[in-house]
Amino acid sequence: MPRKKRLWVPDDFYHVVCRGNRRDPLFRNATDFEVFLHILQKLHERYPFEISSYCLMTTHYHLQIRSPQIPFSKLMALINKHYANYYNTKYKLSGHVYEKRYYAKNIYGEEGMLKVSHYIHLNPVAGGMTRKPENYPWSSFRIYKYQNLTPRKFMNMESILTYYPGQLEEKKKQYCRGLSQPQLLKSQLLDGVKESRHNFDVSAE
Repeated sequence: MPRKKRLWVPDDFYHVVCRGNRRDPLFRNATDFEVFLHILQKLHERYPFEISSYCLMTTHYHLQIRSPQIPFSKLMALINKHYANYYNTKYKLSGHVYEKRYYAKNIYGEEGMLKVSHYIHLNPVAGGMTRKPENYPWSSFRIYKYQNLTPRKFMNMESILTYYPGQLEEKKKQYCRGLSQPQLLKSQLLDGVKESRHNFDVSAE
């Protein structure tokens, strides 16, 4: 049975999740994380996509991403193909690097954009990898938190910060304060259970 064709809406942001095959580590060390981000940077030079939030976990990654110029399925194929080639070559492997197709869902409006961004940045906390999101080095939260860090060129922070009043620094502070609310982490944990049961087992065919 043929796969269902992905719908591409150029103006929409999507929440993308992709897991390693058999839930094996997708990133084994710091170099792997850096290579994945470098691949994003190089592809962005050819196809100017936009990412408002990202988090690279050990077994999977999350992107809040928009592709205004090329079909979304083509962009994701390029990202995953480049990384899979690197991964298989480095670790002398063959076959599938990813488990099933990536999960992708359109994000709508202010509530959707902020909820997904919060969810992505709280992933390491919910997963027990760190107590504070700013302590996890492989997410975009540190760019929102610390003024001295320069965003990578594919980052579009304004798509998130536009929902807050004030100048840039005040917008960032308001966003980061929102992630320190205990009820948000509780909601994150509940959403994580629902996501693992639904998105990876059903939607990401």
